[in-house]
Amino acid sequence: MAERPATDGQDGALNGARLLVVEDEFMILLELESILLEAGAASVSLCGTLDKALEQIETESFAAALLDMRVGRNNIAPVARALDRRGIPFAFYTGQLAKDPLRAEWPDSPVISKPAPARLITRTLAGLIEAQA
Repeated sequence: MAERPATDGQDGALNGARLLVVEDEFMILLELESILLEAGAASVSLCGTLDKALEQIETESFAAALLDMRVGRNNIAPVARALDRRGIPFAFYTGQLAKDPLRAEWPDSPVISKPAPARLITRTLAGLIEAQA
């Protein structure tokens, strides 16, 4: 889990938030971590597998999560369900533009298409956090 440096991010949209990111592409994980920390997140837990994500959800608390719809050959449904049970809002971050069947279970969760501008990612997560407050 990465911690935010002492200086605030450029726009502070995620001021002090603890976030979870589930993505199986390592370079995308690192890019998202950088974007979120620069936007003021206090910490970002990075998970490249469903098992690691489920473990993090059970042991940590998060303000919001960003989920790839597919992690390896698996869909993200078990992680989304675990977040839902704990009342943690999430957005999907995916390169799959076609309608995914698992979207029917969470029709109100935002979907961000890869690649996305940093501001769209941070504003989406900030919006989820604000709506939860």
